[in-house]
Amino acid sequence: MTKLVRILAAALLFFVASAPARAQQSVPENTVSDRREATNDQKDWHFEGHVEIDLSSDSRLYAEDVHYTESGNSALATGNVVFAQGTNRITAERAEFNTETRLGTFYNAWGVATVQPPKQGSRPGALAPPPMVGQETYVYFFGETIEKIGPKKYRITKGGFSTCVQPTPRWNLEAGTMILNVDHYTVMRDAIFTVKGVPMFYLPILYYPTKREGRATGFLIPTYGASSLRGQSIHNAFFWAINRSQDATLMHDWFSKTGQGMGSEYRYNFGQGNDGSIRAYLLDQHEATYLQPSGTTLTIPSTRSYEVRGGANETLPGNIHARGRVDYFSSIVTSQTFNTNIYDAARNQRTFGGNLVGAWGTYTLNGTLDHTEYFRDLNNSNLSGNWPRVTFSRNERPLLGNAFYFSVGTEFAHFLRSTRTRTGEDDSSLTRFDVLPQIRYPFKKWQWFTVNSTASWRDTYYTRSLSSTTNQIVEDDLNRRVFTLQTQIVGPVFNRIWDTPGMKYAEKFKHTVEPFLTIQRTSNVENFRQIVYFDGIDGFVGGTRYTFGLNNRFYAKRQMSPGSQAQAREIFDVELTQSYYTNQNAALFDRQYQTGTAVATHFLPIALNFRAMPTNDLNATVRAEFDSRYRELRTISAQGTYSLGNRVQTSAGWSKKAFIKDLQGFDDPRFLDHFINAGTTVHTTDNRLGTVYTFNYDVLRSALLNQRISAFYNAQCCGLAMEYQAYNFGVGSSSPITSDHRFFLSFTLAGLGNFSPFNGALSGVPR
Repeated sequence: MTKLVRILAAALLFFVASAPARAQQSVPENTVSDRREATNDQKDWHFEGHVEIDLSSDSRLYAEDVHYTESGNSALATGNVVFAQGTNRITAERAEFNTETRLGTFYNAWGVATVQPPKQGSRPGALAPPPMVGQETYVYFFGETIEKIGPKKYRITKGGFSTCVQPTPRWNLEAGTMILNVDHYTVMRDAIFTVKGVPMFYLPILYYPTKREGRATGFLIPTYGASSLRGQSIHNAFFWAINRSQDATLMHDWFSKTGQGMGSEYRYNFGQGNDGSIRAYLLDQHEATYLQPSGTTLTIPSTRSYEVRGGANETLPGNIHARGRVDYFSSIVTSQTFNTNIYDAARNQRTFGGNLVGAWGTYTLNGTLDHTEYFRDLNNSNLSGNWPRVTFSRNERPLLGNAFYFSVGTEFAHFLRSTRTRTGEDDSSLTRFDVLPQIRYPFKKWQWFTVNSTASWRDTYYTRSLSSTTNQIVEDDLNRRVFTLQTQIVGPVFNRIWDTPGMKYAEKFKHTVEPFLTIQRTSNVENFRQIVYFDGIDGFVGGTRYTFGLNNRFYAKRQMSPGSQAQAREIFDVELTQSYYTNQNAALFDRQYQTGTAVATHFLPIALNFRAMPTNDLNATVRAEFDSRYRELRTISAQGTYSLGNRVQTSAGWSKKAFIKDLQGFDDPRFLDHFINAGTTVHTTDNRLGTVYTFNYDVLRSALLNQRISAFYNAQCCGLAMEYQAYNFGVGSSSPITSDHRFFLSFTLAGLGNFSPFNGALSGVPR
């Protein structure tokens, strides 16, 4: 936006500034014409033919006929009137101006002007301007009359402008009356936006800035939308450039079927790690009626809901860094039906919190506030978090002649934990204090065989505990002491190297085989059944755990870019691992596995991890968990991305939870899943033309959850972006309709900023 209005301001400024500068002289200096006449004792001058007047060092007036009256300080130019200043031009049928006041009027005028882009400062913390397309510096403007009515104030009647200087402009912004106040504002009344002569929308009044800075306050181009759930919509935005380090965007959404919404976004960047942004949105929905597949109607009552998202980073005195975040909504129904992004639409938790981190030599401090509520359905939720959680530790340092390393950590935490239902709340929150000193001895004499041994002692105090008879939380405190000895063994490591000097991909390969074994011996914990479980600190049961496996790593020595020196990089690795517990109850608290376990067992699933990175443009990961008891696959998931230069980006994912008849947690078909998701972005190198396609498919239920296709076209002076999305809410959803079909349309004008609505429409589409 800012660039467009800056150009328009300069375009009107150049010709009025070029009125005759020497009105006190009888004849304007440097005047050339085929014929000149004087009357009234040299007071009135008449120039005919090819009149050319030098007005300043870079400004000239051309006309076929010029009448100049010295007594009235006025001039009238007719016949192919042209004012030129540098590369700027304005043409009119006739022009009247006062050589003393430098005010005047051009009739049936049009012109083209160029303005160099402003120099962008390099001050740290300066925010970027609103998104723009292209770097056009030309503006085409026209009007039935163009008047200079003040030092930097102009009026255009029945005219308009465009930054599209094609032989036939692709778009115009026309108005009955336009007031331009240079370096301040522009107001258009009865404004009509046309594309190739077709009116697109009408605004009774339009205000935007005419400042010369890189960022300026003003309205952005509206976005049009339509959906089955909320009807047609218009999304408007107003950008406020507070200063170089702060800005704000105010938004208003109108929905023909449900009501309206209002929101704002504030951003700041003061440099040196001090930055942040926050978005707040209020959705006011009136009563709406929907037709059901059965032929009946369903009426949804009026509601009002809000959503707040944001984060901030601050550097405080004393080498302390602070972070804050919020991702909170008042209505789970609105959150899952309003957002167009499938990950936001499927989000069923709201959270807010903050963090403080400080480091002083060998000591570190970490304080966290975390409040998270997870919704199981519309009426039931679980609250978790830390309010607060503070850890203070002394980092690992050599001890006894560098053979041993000593560290100590302490933690104070108040855990939030409650179950909320329609009938009430069951609060199981408590406070925990933990101390952990430990000594580590590393054996690294041989590269092919390393051993890391750690001895630790942990003392943990709980303000509440579980009853040994009813398994309910009681107000009895509890103290637990645990001694742990752990040894991590890697090796012997086997390597093999192949030289491949004739291969284009790599000149050398290396294969490494790394067997590993971790043994952890934990002292017996007699009261482990009375401990309320929150995280791994609470999961000590006693006994010995053996974690063993094999890691295969493959390296290639190759050039990262043409002409560069060859470097070794890991191209893929395969890891196979499993754990065994002497105390099978310990398996109930192991969180190393995605599936976990609901029953006590000695052997945990066999886990397979595969990672591939053969080039910078291709990577893939696969993880599978295999149940060793039932010899069945529990879960498998795969993700991958591929890029073809900067023109094509593709990603895909697949996940499946299998059915195992006799295994708890896998024996109910209602809680199984099988999903596929993929996305592709294809565009030209200069982002002139492109498309984005994504989908999410539920294989188990043969249902397409979400499908989104976007397309964009950016020309020299304007652009167009469209998006269509089909979203299936599924069975049991709170939505009054089973699926929502959404469409959004956005225009981009050269130099005029654009935005994405709060619901996420058109996000990620270059404009």
